[in-house]
Amino acid sequence: MYVQTVLTVIALSYMIGSFPTAYLVGKLNGVNIFELGSGNMGTTNVLRTLGWFWGAMVFIVDIGKGIFAVWLGKEIAAMNGDVMSQASAGVISALAVVVGHNWSFFATIITGSIRGGKGAATAGGTWIIMMPAVVIVIPMLVMLSVVALTRYMSLGVLVSTTTAALVIGLLVGMNELEPVYLLYWLVGVMVFYRHRDNIKRLLDGNERRVGEKVQTH
Repeated sequence: MYVQTVLTVIALSYMIGSFPTAYLVGKLNGVNIFELGSGNMGTTNVLRTLGWFWGAMVFIVDIGKGIFAVWLGKEIAAMNGDVMSQASAGVISALAVVVGHNWSFFATIITGSIRGGKGAATAGGTWIIMMPAVVIVIPMLVMLSVVALTRYMSLGVLVSTTTAALVIGLLVGMNELEPVYLLYWLVGVMVFYRHRDNIKRLLDGNERRVGEKVQTH
C-alpha cells in the first residue's frame, strides 16, 4: 500500500506539473512560445514576448500547479491513514510537480522533444503551501529586493532559492520541520540546473533584464 500511495502521489503531481501553461497562452496569442525569446515555457519568457498581463497569468497558474499538487498529495496521504505522512507526501509532491513542469509530458508530446519550464513559479507554489507564513516571506522579500536592485529575474530566483534552502536547513536543525524536508533541496537543485544558461549569461554580463522586450514577429 505504501508503494502504491507513493506512486499515485508522484504520478498525479507530475501530470499536474506537466500542464503546459505558457505554451497554451502562446497559442492563444498566435505564437509558439518555444520559438520565441529563450524558448522556455515559463513566466519570464512569456512576460518578455507577450507582455505583463499574459506573463502574470502564466505565473499565477504555474504557482497554482505547485499549490494544487502538494494539497492533493497530502489529501491522498490523509485518506491512506498512517501509510504515508503528510510531510512526506508534501515533499514528494513538490519534487514531482517541479519535475513535471521542467520536463513536461504534454509539452514533449506536442513538440516531439523534451521541453518544459525552469520550475521557479511552480516551486514557489509548493513553498507557499508547505511552509509557515512567516517563512514564506523571507525568500519572497529576498527575490523582490534582488530583482528591484538588478532587474535580473533569474538572479532573484537563484538567490531566493538559495535562501529557501538555508531556511529549510535551519528549521530542520531547530526541529521545527521533519528531516524529510531536506529532500526539498532537490527542488532547488532542479531550479539551478534549469537556470544554468542564465547563470552563464549572468557571469558573462549579457543576461536580459526585466522590461526588455523580445520581438514576436
